[in-house]
Amino acid sequence: MNNRHLSVKEDDLYSGYNDYNPLFDCKELENDSSFQEAIKSNQGRRAHLQPINGHPPDSTTGGRPFTSSSGCRTPMPSSVSRPMTAAMQQSGAARPISAISAAGYSSSPTRCPTFDPLGQSRGPAPPLEEKKDDTPEEKIKLLEKSVNDLIAESCVAQSTGNAQLALEKAREAERKERALVRQRELSGNAEQINVDLTYAVLLNLANQYENNEMFPEALSSYQAIIKNKMFTNAGRLKVNMANIWVKQKNYAKAVKLYRMALDHISDDYKEMRIKIMQNIGTVFVLLGQYSDAVASFEHIMAKSPNVRTGYNLVLCYYATGDADGMKNAFHKLLAVPLHVHHEDKYITANDDIRSNMLMEVIKNDKLHQMERDLKARADKYVMTSAKLIAPAIQASFAAGFDWCVDLVKNSPYAELANDLQLKKAMTFFRQMHFEQAMKILKEVSKQDSRVKSAAANNLSSLFILEKDYKQAEHYADLAMSADRYNPGAFVCKGNTEFVKRDYAKAAEFFKEALRNDSSCTEALRNLGLTYKKLNRPEDALDCFLKLHAILRDSAEVMYQLADTYELLKDPHQAVEWLMQVISVVPNDPKALAKLGDLHDLEGDKSQALHYYCESFRLFPCNMEVIEWLAAYYVQTQLYEKAIHYFDRAILMQPSEVRWQLMVASCHRRSGNSQKAFETCKEIHRRFPEDAQCLRFLVRLCQDMGLKEVHDYAGKLKKVEKMKELREQRAKAEQEGSTRSRRTDSTDATTECFPKGERAVVPVMSFPAAGEPYESSGSAKELDASYVDPLGPLAKQPKTGAKKRVEDDVFAGEDVGDELLPE
Repeated sequence: MNNRHLSVKEDDLYSGYNDYNPLFDCKELENDSSFQEAIKSNQGRRAHLQPINGHPPDSTTGGRPFTSSSGCRTPMPSSVSRPMTAAMQQSGAARPISAISAAGYSSSPTRCPTFDPLGQSRGPAPPLEEKKDDTPEEKIKLLEKSVNDLIAESCVAQSTGNAQLALEKAREAERKERALVRQRELSGNAEQINVDLTYAVLLNLANQYENNEMFPEALSSYQAIIKNKMFTNAGRLKVNMANIWVKQKNYAKAVKLYRMALDHISDDYKEMRIKIMQNIGTVFVLLGQYSDAVASFEHIMAKSPNVRTGYNLVLCYYATGDADGMKNAFHKLLAVPLHVHHEDKYITANDDIRSNMLMEVIKNDKLHQMERDLKARADKYVMTSAKLIAPAIQASFAAGFDWCVDLVKNSPYAELANDLQLKKAMTFFRQMHFEQAMKILKEVSKQDSRVKSAAANNLSSLFILEKDYKQAEHYADLAMSADRYNPGAFVCKGNTEFVKRDYAKAAEFFKEALRNDSSCTEALRNLGLTYKKLNRPEDALDCFLKLHAILRDSAEVMYQLADTYELLKDPHQAVEWLMQVISVVPNDPKALAKLGDLHDLEGDKSQALHYYCESFRLFPCNMEVIEWLAAYYVQTQLYEKAIHYFDRAILMQPSEVRWQLMVASCHRRSGNSQKAFETCKEIHRRFPEDAQCLRFLVRLCQDMGLKEVHDYAGKLKKVEKMKELREQRAKAEQEGSTRSRRTDSTDATTECFPKGERAVVPVMSFPAAGEPYESSGSAKELDASYVDPLGPLAKQPKTGAKKRVEDDVFAGEDVGDELLPE
């Protein structure tokens, strides 16, 4: 309380402002005896100092130099004016001034140093102390960095399609992350564990297990994340678990997990909830529970409608057979907004070069491509839905199509109305109602729309199939005038020229179609066939090779390549391409027969026999194959097997005598003359005027010594005479017709015959049965010379290589020749 000052009055803020300690008064220092005494002491005067620049030290400064701007020490005033310490005040003894060395001064005289404010004269700075990596903190940082790098490498490997490498990196990241957690616990920093890094490692590992189809391990990893309470919002991963159950076709568990995930997501995440509801509806469709799927899809269409959900809703109502539901769902599908800008915004109305260049860039950017894909997908959904529900919502499919067309015309998809009309015409085609189809196509072709060319193209194809080439050419010209960039129109025009055998002009139209669309397979195929007709196999080969690059698995294209190589006299390449045909369609009898033909030309009879036998097994009605096999067995003297194939030929051509004679000849060559004789008698009974059969009977009777030889010889003579008379009569008729064309019929009659007379032609009477036939001319010897029917076959098997398949061009979308059976 003694030290506290209490005042009643208010203190003056400026009191004591001019007061100062008399110890700081430097004006009376000269009269201060203590100060002068200190100056005269040994420490104060520094008597040993020499004069600087020839001047003695000043008595007032005590000889203390100071550094000038030139870098030399010069005398400076002393700081002895400071107040004395308490010890000095009490003892009264003089104390020397100290602490001048700490200020940078020295008592020894030095020369004036060089001006060096940056201290460069002291040399380079010592090296920095190296960072130590063996500390726990540094080890933890390096380990954490390696874990992050492994996660990134795993994701990159997955993006490149290397799922196995991605899984290995994910496993390694998980092992190092566990080591990182143990390192932190040992260092006493357990509270600093990076939870986000642990979550990223486990999630990446689960994803990689799923990508490698290791579903049990993936489910265990997801379950470990969900059960860990440190991870927030981990319940969403139940969607991933549900997706795995869907892949394993366990749809009941998938629905349960989808609903559990939906419970963990708040209403703020609207888009995510809609996607999960979409998945739930899809799983109900897979389960066949269409009513539950309809409920899910209806909920989505009420909250956030989209074209995919609308399409699925139409399909579900169609599956349940609800006609009203199909109509309502189709209404909702057409009402879904696409938010796609119209194509007219990419058309520039001015001649500004910069704006045109900008529009060209924008027209092909990724955003515009995405818009086009979205629009194309929506058009596909609308068209498919209309085709599906049209026969189900009305009594007839025509009425259903009309209802869909009227609804589409009043929707944002109005341009699809004509497309639906074309689909309606195609449906009439499939039902063989050609008149209704042609009526619809003609109506569409008269409209000024983008499908006008397609309608005219279909009409041209139809008229080509009906062989009305004039109408086909008319509509092909109409299709070309409606759309000069429609390759199908040029294909139809080329087809009309092809059927008129103007192959050069047809080739030009096919080339124009390829200039409009280089991937038009119909134009390429028909151009190759046209080049074959023009005897340009090299150009045809080039076309078929390009077509094969587009249609890699087309057996027809491979067959055309083999046929073209055969035209180029390269049988080895032809065989290789035919082998590829067999690999694609192993049960094609025509390709197998062609392979046998090529091997026969090469002289490889064993391979030819194998392929011909396979062709006969698959299609036992090919006469070329039957004839080759029979001839082969005749040549190898296996007549019993040859008879089997000749019997098949008799079934195919029962009115052909030569197959039956060949059977008889096989019996004779095998030593069974009696069977051959009976066979020939049966042939003579069915064909009594066949001279070859009678000659065979005469020869057999002579060999066997039978008495019937004279009977068959007489019959043979009659048959030959009748044949001679027929030839003479046919020759006379031919000459008479020629003469009548040269002269007038009336004049010829007047000149040759008098009035009232007629030309009399003598009628020859044929002998009765059993009587010998005598001609009016000189007697002739019996011509009983026998020619073995198997003679030509025994020399060389007849091959079908020389008989080529005639190429025909068909109209429409599928144009070309049919070389392979369906």
